[in-house]
Amino acid sequence: MHCYGYFEPNQLQDYTMVVDDLCIKMGRNILLNEFILSAKGSKLFTCRWLPRGRSVKALVFLCHGYGMECSVFMKGTGIRLAEAGYAVFGIDYEGHGRSEGRRCYIESFYALVDDCVSYYRTVRELEEFKDLPRFLYGESMGGAVALLVHRKEPIDWNGAVLVAPMCKIAEESKTHPLIENILTKLCSAFPTWKIVPTKDVIEASFKDPGKRQEIRQNPYIYQDRPRVKTALEMLLVSMDLEQRLDEVTLPFLVLHGEDDKVTDPSVSKALFDSALSFDKEMKLYPGMWHGLTSGEPDDNIQLVFNDIIGWLDKRSKSVSLDEHADGTSQQHL
Repeated sequence: MHCYGYFEPNQLQDYTMVVDDLCIKMGRNILLNEFILSAKGSKLFTCRWLPRGRSVKALVFLCHGYGMECSVFMKGTGIRLAEAGYAVFGIDYEGHGRSEGRRCYIESFYALVDDCVSYYRTVRELEEFKDLPRFLYGESMGGAVALLVHRKEPIDWNGAVLVAPMCKIAEESKTHPLIENILTKLCSAFPTWKIVPTKDVIEASFKDPGKRQEIRQNPYIYQDRPRVKTALEMLLVSMDLEQRLDEVTLPFLVLHGEDDKVTDPSVSKALFDSALSFDKEMKLYPGMWHGLTSGEPDDNIQLVFNDIIGWLDKRSKSVSLDEHADGTSQQHL
């Protein structure tokens, strides 16, 4: 992949190399990994899954959730989409997964988004990809990342798949202004402290016990308490998005489990109702939890991916790169 930065094979773990080898031997798709440099010089891990033996329908850019990562946790998503004909690209945010930085410390959510914008743009401008449709794919906190990427590049995307996105705070979970004030004051002195009380997110997110245990064993997933600054950044971004949901104009599919205890389904409903997108669709899944694509029984996961791939297939065939979300024609300068 001709991307800015450099490749460090000695930093890749045996687990991923086994996955690479299996994918190539099975002739299904290819998983490739690379390190790039962020604007401030941090090494960020990136990965991609490419269809093997067939043309690429479109590009899909993964935005992972809080504490998560792309190459292991989201490999099922990458493989399924590559098998369906999509070129899939993922990046571990600074401090997440295999990227450099203090573990799960988000000093600036908007800087995190800028890293994604830079990487995604570099990929989109490659000669072999520049004329293909491009889609964002965000899960949980990654939904917020995807929406903020769209805000920075409002006419550059053909659509987004948003899985249980973090884009507002449910009414019953609203933070008292006093809590926000306390977090703000703590951040000035102890921004990296891991003292924010929270429920066991893995326990609450992933329904299938076997898959939940596999996720717990992933060494690249952060499983400690949130840091003070990270919690404040996520709170402020959720509030910002909530106030500006009517600025969402790209086509999107939002999916949510009705029994989600991490991001309330009312969050997706608010996005669906407020967004000005001409093409928008929402799917709710009775009895399903937060981890729709990785924590449910296999039949449920297959159902979700059938919906995702069906939505992508339809828009990959019909949408033009120069057609904006509201149906008006846009000229790229």
